[in-house]
Amino acid sequence: MVATSTKPCALVANEKDSVAILLAPVAQGEPVTLLGPDFGSAGAVEARGPIEPFHKIAIRKIAEGESIVKLGEIIGRATCPIARGDHVHVHNVVGVRLSGGAR
Repeated sequence: MVATSTKPCALVANEKDSVAILLAPVAQGEPVTLLGPDFGSAGAVEARGPIEPFHKIAIRKIAEGESIVKLGEIIGRATCPIARGDHVHVHNVVGVRLSGGAR
């Protein structure tokens, strides 16, 4: 039998990551446990809105124009400031693969 948790979790694969991948849906205000490298006191983040499973949540503040890092790789740039706990998706990120790369 596999133990299940009722607490939402998100995967952070690399210490350079600015986002985590949610493993279950999360509601606004719900705490999300971060699974991955040693985070010290930053082992959880509060969702600032509802987010679907397998989408990204910001694990730190990200400035407009800053690179978004997932799995240790740059996947895009922030099109606006992104707060810790925000949903990170096409509404606030432009991909670098289709736009000519990170700058």
